[in-house]
Amino acid sequence: MSNVEELSREALAPSEYESLVSIGANALEAIPGAVYLCDRHGWLVRYNSEAAELWGRTPVLGESGDRFCGSHRLFLTDGTPLAPEDCPMAVALNEGSVTRNQEVIIQRPDGSRFVALVNIRVLRDRRGVIQGAINCFQDISTHHAVAEQLRRKSADLEDFFENSAVGLHIVSGDGIILRANKAELALLGYSEEEYIGHHITEFHVDAPVIGDILHKLGSGDCLQDYPARLRAKDGSIKYVTITSNGRFEEGKLFNTRCFTIDVTCMHAAEAARQESDERLAATYEAATIGIAEADVDGHLLRVNDALCSMLGRSREELLAMTFLDYTHHDCAGEDAALYARQVAGELDSYVFRKRAVKPDGEILYLDVHSSSVRDAAGGFRYGVRVLQDVTATQRMEQKIRESERHMRNLLEALPAAVYTTDAQGCITFYNRAAVELSGRTPQLGDLWCVTWKLFNTDETPLPHDQCPMAVALKENRPIRGVEAIAQRPDGSRVPFTPYPTPLHDAEGNLVGAINMLVDITERKQAENRQKTLIDELNHRVKNTLATVQSLAVQTARDAVDAKDGYRRFEARLLALSRAHDLLTRRHWGNTPLDSLAQEVLKPVFGSDPDRVVVEGPSIDVGTRVALNLTMTLNELAINALKYGAMSVETGSLSVKWDLQLQPHGTLFTLDWRESGGPVVSRPEREGLGSRLMKRCIERDLGGAFDLTFAPQGVSCRLSFLIGA
Repeated sequence: MSNVEELSREALAPSEYESLVSIGANALEAIPGAVYLCDRHGWLVRYNSEAAELWGRTPVLGESGDRFCGSHRLFLTDGTPLAPEDCPMAVALNEGSVTRNQEVIIQRPDGSRFVALVNIRVLRDRRGVIQGAINCFQDISTHHAVAEQLRRKSADLEDFFENSAVGLHIVSGDGIILRANKAELALLGYSEEEYIGHHITEFHVDAPVIGDILHKLGSGDCLQDYPARLRAKDGSIKYVTITSNGRFEEGKLFNTRCFTIDVTCMHAAEAARQESDERLAATYEAATIGIAEADVDGHLLRVNDALCSMLGRSREELLAMTFLDYTHHDCAGEDAALYARQVAGELDSYVFRKRAVKPDGEILYLDVHSSSVRDAAGGFRYGVRVLQDVTATQRMEQKIRESERHMRNLLEALPAAVYTTDAQGCITFYNRAAVELSGRTPQLGDLWCVTWKLFNTDETPLPHDQCPMAVALKENRPIRGVEAIAQRPDGSRVPFTPYPTPLHDAEGNLVGAINMLVDITERKQAENRQKTLIDELNHRVKNTLATVQSLAVQTARDAVDAKDGYRRFEARLLALSRAHDLLTRRHWGNTPLDSLAQEVLKPVFGSDPDRVVVEGPSIDVGTRVALNLTMTLNELAINALKYGAMSVETGSLSVKWDLQLQPHGTLFTLDWRESGGPVVSRPEREGLGSRLMKRCIERDLGGAFDLTFAPQGVSCRLSFLIGA
């Protein structure tokens, strides 16, 4: 084949761009990554599905479609918006340049963003004319975030090193200072040039110390607060502590990281303290209180004359003893334990009151103030014990405590509520009776009174700062002859009489007050009960006379003759009498309904539980209900005995009641049912008994009364509201 033919074939071969366009969109799917192709003018002509997935949209191909990029929006990595005509693809096409590993931010239509790494190559024909470009990009958000995190950590570590408040320096395995932070340089006053690159031994005052430090670090030991002295640029000596460890590579010390803490001020303070101790020793013997020094085991190393005199022993005797030898055996264990903790460094000092024994057996009370003297390394040197004879004070305190204990026991034994306050009215003591009366446990420091709330006898509120105790303290005088009402937290109230009395010291100054609260509930209840009984008696006498009058008139009207009228009148008077007897026995108070029913029915029927059944929930009824129920039950019982079921031995009687809660009270319903007696027929006319029962239930109690004369036996249902 000729060269002309070969040239023609080569000239006819398609370019890269033409090949990519001709292979179709499906061929791009084989490329592992997001890829798209633009023509010379930037119009998208091909892209694969991975590119569309990263864009979050499906771009439009060809002219009037998407140009330069299929993304929704573009930004630079600093967040600056990037127009399509300025994007990397547009620049590559316009300049014919290659884009390698450029980062941009692509925003999808849903607002999410990611960092894309872009690689663009311009596609030319054989004459070098640009026909288009291909862009391969990938999501590097995760790598970008990791790199940013590493950068920030590096910056944080750098900032920590440079700006730490503690001196930091790094020393090579040969002892050369490789790096130092600002705090280290400021501590010693050197510049970086004067410090970094020099051997560490140049700045240590004590050669053995730095030698030991380097040896320990080279051996793999760690230093913790190692004391040393460094020489500053101005010639001053800095007392420091060094905390350091070594970094090893291939078994050899590579470098050390050292923290340097300036303790010069503390060292100066320790020196001042030692000087103070020396000055204290100068006045040791002149002190009027006992002073002793003891070693770690408690042996006395030094004592002054005041202690010898206090304990009745010579200096030689005491220096041959421990401080436990003259301590009473009841106190020796605690004193020894406290001193052991002080020696161990658990306690800097302690104060302890103990008993001591003189040679003649006399008991002393001593206040011991024990403190430690330690060396520069913190080791215990000796204990300083300052002792003061407080025997007289202790005996006086015991007498006062015994007196207070006796007084408290006396006040606790009182059945009345008692409490005390200081001169400002703050409660300082209260007994158990005060807790019971107030219904609460007062707090020491509460003002004026132990009660929760107070009221005057007319039910008006009584502020605590105006209560009798407050008046007694403010006016400095006892208060008598007044009454008040205390309300407990549960709402119950207690009437009481207070007896607040100011207390004074020997000079007559007001120091507090004592108050006794006497519960007068029973007295008030007795007074109220007496008044109620008198009022009730007046009312009942009038009602009873009216009832007797009505019984007399109606009995006489319905009686066959005088004898019959007398008999009926007497029976009803006896029923009324039994009701009054029952109420009188209960002082005209509430009466249990089951007791009332038994007391009415028993005299009529006797004791026969097989024939008479009385059942119902337990309830107490008032005098008005009791009287009317007594009259009604008595009428029903007499009728049953004369004409009804109880007139024969086969008859029986059931008396049952129940209670139902209503919006305006409790509905009481009683059922009277007779059975097993003679056949019953309705009487031709309503008798006195029926009219009497209706009056009791319907008129006096405002209830309902239904009397039924069924052939199998008389039944009666009555109901009314209780507590309406």
